[in-house]
Amino acid sequence: MTNLLMDTSVSDVLRAGGLTYVIIGAFLIAALGYALGSIKIKGISLGTAGVFLVAILFGYLFSLDGLQNIDGLSGFYIANGSAMSKYYKLIQSIGLVLFVTSVGFIAGPRFFHDLKKNAKSYVLIGATIIVSGAVLSALFALIPGIGSEFSSGVLAGALTSTPGFSAAQGAAGEAEVAKVALGYAIAYPFGVVGVVLFVQITPKLLKVNPEVELQRMRESLEITPKKTENTTINSAELQKNGMVDVKAQKKLFELDSFGLAVFAIAILFGIGLGSISIPISGKGYDGAVFNLGNTGGPLIVALIFGHFGRIGRLSLKVPERTLKVFREFGLMLFLLGAGVEGGVSLVSQISNTEMGAMIVLYGFIAGAVMTVVPMIAGFFLARKALKIPLYNALGSICGGMTSTPALGTLIATTGTEDVGGAYASTYPIALILVVLSSNLIVTLL
Repeated sequence: MTNLLMDTSVSDVLRAGGLTYVIIGAFLIAALGYALGSIKIKGISLGTAGVFLVAILFGYLFSLDGLQNIDGLSGFYIANGSAMSKYYKLIQSIGLVLFVTSVGFIAGPRFFHDLKKNAKSYVLIGATIIVSGAVLSALFALIPGIGSEFSSGVLAGALTSTPGFSAAQGAAGEAEVAKVALGYAIAYPFGVVGVVLFVQITPKLLKVNPEVELQRMRESLEITPKKTENTTINSAELQKNGMVDVKAQKKLFELDSFGLAVFAIAILFGIGLGSISIPISGKGYDGAVFNLGNTGGPLIVALIFGHFGRIGRLSLKVPERTLKVFREFGLMLFLLGAGVEGGVSLVSQISNTEMGAMIVLYGFIAGAVMTVVPMIAGFFLARKALKIPLYNALGSICGGMTSTPALGTLIATTGTEDVGGAYASTYPIALILVVLSSNLIVTLL
């Protein structure tokens, strides 16, 4: 064994196949990304979003023509639509499912109480964010030479919404799909980083006391216990009077100590729920379809599992240690895959478009506006009109912007998982509206 390892050079290992290059590239991106994300400037850092920026650079550099001819680096070349590109898309999909399922389990125990208490507020915030973004996208589409297809792609990228992107492509038709993809690729990077920075900068600009804001958030989530005259009645007396479910006190059956089986079951049911599609008409083509996808489906199922916690004597709980690992690992994989795909798409679309390099600048500026303005509008509504505690408001902003990375950053910044409830409450309405908006912009303009 030792001689075999000594005789095996690095170049021999790299020749093993494309999958080896993907593994090496993925862990290299992760290491460099976390190093970049750890850099703090006045207390602000990119965190896990650093992985995304490194991944974009990686995807961009290793999809440029001519790189495949460079000795020693040719194995990392990523052609659009190649097997290696598909590997990174798979990494992105797996990461997204792991992350949203973890968030669902974490938020589940308090989700329905929080939703019942603040449902109207979260719906208003989500609607305000998406509608304001859609109005800006419609105005941008009216500029000569821009068009609705490119503008709808910019909107989907600014809101980091893959379902919105898919809906816009479905409504655009085959001839204009490239314009949608270009707009999405240009706006997506700032869409990710902008929200990540917003949830960190806002508390500092407002000069709030973190402990005070945490307490306000916890108070808004607390369920006030009902007062009872006699607080000394023991468990046996309660059971005798039928006031306690005896079965509920028995130890629940666990499939495994880490909760992996339950986590997997939630994902399976979630993907099944997310695959149910509702047709949406569109511009004489087959049209787009609305579905919860691999984000909304697992999120909703995990929320339900997390809320009820059991079926009969079968435990549906997943230990906190497992959820935290899956949440961070999933976020890393998602950003890694999305970044590489974004870099590859950027090279491909720019090289194939006839609109010229200036369209990239226009798209970036428009995308930045479509990211910043809806966030500010949603935050102003949440804080000034609805009087929602700061961290609840920021969690809701993450959901309204459909920003998975920003939620991860907010959890790390606040040090609590409780912000996930506001995210999960706002996300569904934002998901539905961004899909409808993307479709309507292409269909009507």
